[in-house]
Amino acid sequence: MAKSKSLTFVFTIILTLLFSLATAKSPPFYRTISPTSLGLHKEKLSHLHFYFHDIVSGPKPTAVRVAEARITNTSSTLFGVVVMADDPLTVGPEPGSKVVGRAQGIYGSAAQDETGLLMIMNLAFTEGKYNGSTLSMLGRNTVFSAVREMPIVGGSGAFRFARGYAEAKTHTFDIKTGDAVVEYNVYVFHY
Repeated sequence: MAKSKSLTFVFTIILTLLFSLATAKSPPFYRTISPTSLGLHKEKLSHLHFYFHDIVSGPKPTAVRVAEARITNTSSTLFGVVVMADDPLTVGPEPGSKVVGRAQGIYGSAAQDETGLLMIMNLAFTEGKYNGSTLSMLGRNTVFSAVREMPIVGGSGAFRFARGYAEAKTHTFDIKTGDAVVEYNVYVFHY
């Protein structure tokens, strides 16, 4: 009987300890902080202007088809195609113009009735005061519209907490090769 009481006592202590550990307050996974503690003092609006070179032909394409649906090649809009891109961003529209960054991401034909792409791109800058910073663009690009507008949904480096939009206008498009040069005007709020 004494052994049974001592086992019950030990078992009760263990259960009490386990219960106290389970109900103990753990530190929260969040906290409120002042924006100035991250160096966020005054928001700026910046305008960036560059050209996006989407080269799908030749021996060194900058955009390649990585997936497609069974119906893609019979669709007038290439519906279902997915392309991975690492396109140069340049100061001017000429192929030899100074490179200021890369558009790295995916675009896919997401419309059946027109050529409408879903663009998921990181605009990674390699020159000037934005060297090492990126902008994230996510949106719809109806490539045969005169001007297309796509949201800027974030960024890194100098563009932390970025938001804004990009206007795209086709500069040249080669119907035979599918290569395109697109002029971009990007307006972005950032700190």
